[in-house]
Amino acid sequence: MGVHIPQPFHSVLDGPIAVSGIPNAFSIGITAIPALHLNVDTLPVLHLALDNIPKINLGVDPVELRLTQFPNIRGHLPADFNVGLSLFGMDIACIRLCGEAQIITEPYHPNPCEVCAPRSATGSTPNG
Repeated sequence: MGVHIPQPFHSVLDGPIAVSGIPNAFSIGITAIPALHLNVDTLPVLHLALDNIPKINLGVDPVELRLTQFPNIRGHLPADFNVGLSLFGMDIACIRLCGEAQIITEPYHPNPCEVCAPRSATGSTPNG
């Protein structure tokens, strides 16, 4: 194979072209790190001071709570009382009281279920 370059340059290149001596595997690595030594000979002296702090006053005005009247409520308290005598965890005698207690702070007007039979002047009920 030949190459002829017709210009003012006169050169002839014949034969196969080969480049040798260039490696085809490249590797880059750090094989050693030098030792680093840091020394602090002296530290500067730091002075911190608070010379003039303003005075802070915290005040709370008195708070008055007055209960002039109980609110008008009718509170229901369920009640379940069990008084008894037991021996080794077994009931021998027992009295159980259950029902409902009420706290009434309103003017009392009985509900229809709270109205009892009227009493006569002698203190007995009309039915006997």
